Amino acid sequence: MYINAIGHYIPEGRITNDYFKQLNGLDPEWIVQRTGIETRSRCGEGENVDTMAFAAVENALEALPYSIKDVDLIVAAHYCAYDTVATVAHKVQQRHQIEGAKALYVSSACSSFVNGLEVVEGYFAMGKAKKALLICSEQNSYYSNDSDTKAGHLWGDAAVAYFLSSEKVNDSDMEILSIFTEGEGHVGKGPEGVVLRPKEIGISMPDGRDVFLYAVKYMEYALNKNLEESGLNKEDITYFITHQANMRIVKQLARMIEMPMERFLNNISEYGNTGSASAPLVLSQHKDRLQKGDIVSLMVFGGGYSCAAFTVKK
Repeated sequence: MYINAIGHYIPEGRITNDYFKQLNGLDPEWIVQRTGIETRSRCGEGENVDTMAFAAVENALEALPYSIKDVDLIVAAHYCAYDTVATVAHKVQQRHQIEGAKALYVSSACSSFVNGLEVVEGYFAMGKAKKALLICSEQNSYYSNDSDTKAGHLWGDAAVAYFLSSEKVNDSDMEILSIFTEGEGHVGKGPEGVVLRPKEIGISMPDGRDVFLYAVKYMEYALNKNLEESGLNKEDITYFITHQANMRIVKQLARMIEMPMERFLNNISEYGNTGSASAPLVLSQHKDRLQKGDIVSLMVFGGGYSCAAFTVKK
């Protein structure tokens, strides 16, 4: 499976740590020390999950080597939703008049994007699709409660769009070497670790310590499983990208796999936790710095719990 084009959209709005100092008394430096977040991206007036998805697709189209109408599978993979009936996949299909394509929505917390990749891989393997568009758009601010001192200061908004094909289209395509996903609902707080209940409490993380411990453990686990499937060692990896939830998680993971922080690409300092869009967003932002032959491993951990990883080669 190959990535033919990648695009992303990040709202211009930024919420600083000083905002939370005024709102609920959280010290800005404490937030940095605990999370690594200095600002977080925030949708502006008129922006939402759908509009960010449209912008990410448009950004990817700039490098797409074929017509978007050649796409025969559209997968929206994320947990934030503006409308769960008229999904992002169907909205994009309408916007670009993509006839004859399958359109569906996949959700598995912050593992959603990688689960979406695996769904695309399955359609390709069955011969039911040849070219796919995978979209992940997370508007955490639509659900988050800024006054929540446990998690209100974490969330950012962003979207990514990946065009994928079963066969290589261009020499510039990135090859997806392997994909791994697994549910971990049986460990720790499991489904109660991170919740999104729009009518009750919005998006909430009742026990951050539980999430931290299992995020580190299972991102390493997902990475190892993914490398095993692809026949690679960690020394073969040019860059690592983790779910951008907390910089302390990234540093702990780097220590556990004995790799220097210079090999980890991050964006959490400016954008905060952009959910399942975060890791693929980092890859999109750094795609132009990758050299021929570079290998990047991405690993994520999501509420529920769930973990996932995938590896690409330039």
